[in-house]
Amino acid sequence: MDGRPDADSWMTEETRELAGAVAALRDGDEALRFLRDLCTIRELQEIGQRWHVARLLADGVPYHEISDRTGASSATISRVNQWLRYGRGGYADLIARLARRRKAGRS
Repeated sequence: MDGRPDADSWMTEETRELAGAVAALRDGDEALRFLRDLCTIRELQEIGQRWHVARLLADGVPYHEISDRTGASSATISRVNQWLRYGRGGYADLIARLARRRKAGRS
């Protein structure tokens, strides 16, 4: 919790059910189909951009280069960095898991 009274107000029965649905997806193709049905194209682009920014931040890429590579504003990069560093670990956990999978695939 980040100390704000409404820090967990986003966590509703609906968001928990959504998280369960995402966790039940079998593969990337199924995830893409689900996301496309769930989100607008603009929402998908924004989510994809945030994910790209998070991975670049985790790799230590400077803000100005991230902005050049992704088109993200400094405000978006800063916000993603805040959640990457001080959030609930969602970005960091998945970035680390995917890095382990890539490493295992090369070994």
